[in-house]
Amino acid sequence: SPTSTSTKPTTAATLAWTCPPDPVVASALSLPSAEMGLRLNIVGTGGVGKTTLARRLSQVLALPHVELDALYWGPNWTEPTPEVFRRRVGAALDRPRWVVDGNYSVVRDIIWGRADTIVWLDYGLPLILWRVTWRTVRRAARREVLWQGNREAWGRFFSRDSMVVWVLRTYRRRRRQYRALFADPAHAHLRKVRLRGPRETETWLAALPRRARDEETDA
Repeated sequence: SPTSTSTKPTTAATLAWTCPPDPVVASALSLPSAEMGLRLNIVGTGGVGKTTLARRLSQVLALPHVELDALYWGPNWTEPTPEVFRRRVGAALDRPRWVVDGNYSVVRDIIWGRADTIVWLDYGLPLILWRVTWRTVRRAARREVLWQGNREAWGRFFSRDSMVVWVLRTYRRRRRQYRALFADPAHAHLRKVRLRGPRETETWLAALPRRARDEETDA
């Protein structure tokens, strides 16, 4: 288990459903070693790579991918009412298998009430700032079309609405929030995976296809 003092070497299989020890959430992270989740939520601060990981998991595990930003944002960056957003999310998750990425607290009860696995990308702040800066510059320079025809604008990068500013304002609060949520007994039914960097994420991902094939063989 994550709290073990064993000196056995860490392997991809070991990392597949376990996480490094943490004084607050270690007891909540004792995960089954042989059961694959079919309803996963990828969480973490903005720009950490939630959507990218969700797309990869969708391909590896053959799961429908639900992107919360695509359900939230309307044309010209209009925002739905909480009631409308909750209806959209509920309808999108009305199926037996999925991987959804996003942190919207207004729909967390819907998602976590139906999910069986939460994957938290808990990366360092310097890496996230680099990623979100590069992503914003790339989107603005290429005029990439996002959800409902929206595009990133250069002016937004230098405004209070900048994702860089958002990450700086929310990073530490978000980490405290997920540490508390992972340790909350109300979420004891969920498998919890905490990945603290890209290398650990790649190791975890590398074990999934083999694990999925093993489960199909046993079925």
